[in-house]
Amino acid sequence: MIIALTIYLAALGCWLGGIVFFSFFTAPAVFTVLPRPEAGQLISAIFPRYYMLGYIVGTISLVLAIYFTAVRGPRIWWGGTTVALAIALGMTFYAGTVILPRADALRTVNEDPNPDPVKKTEFDQMHRNSVILNGAVLLLNLAAIAGTAGALTPRG
Repeated sequence: MIIALTIYLAALGCWLGGIVFFSFFTAPAVFTVLPRPEAGQLISAIFPRYYMLGYIVGTISLVLAIYFTAVRGPRIWWGGTTVALAIALGMTFYAGTVILPRADALRTVNEDPNPDPVKKTEFDQMHRNSVILNGAVLLLNLAAIAGTAGALTPRG
């Protein structure tokens, strides 16, 4: 049980850490240091790896949370944690497989001095949706950590 819990905590910590590091350190630094077109290209190169990290560690976290819900108490804490992780993983897959390809197809609109207003609006909407989903996944990861802490306390 201790090995499974260690893997779960490492995966959940990696997922949350990746989100925090990318959102609050990497992306702002890239857009501060590089001109907008180059910054966009670099972030576009990072995104597939960023989402792959979420897919892998999110799946590990979710599978183990389901396992803990089935075999450990208190089930209310583990169940809530499992729901939070399932929603977060679903959002991560949606952002990485639906929004990212659409935004990538439109990304060059930001490099055009006279962008097509329809494409610019669509890109801005994709970007906004991506940011909202990323923030929601961050909050759901924090909720999962709180649920895990609740489940692991002596009173549970």
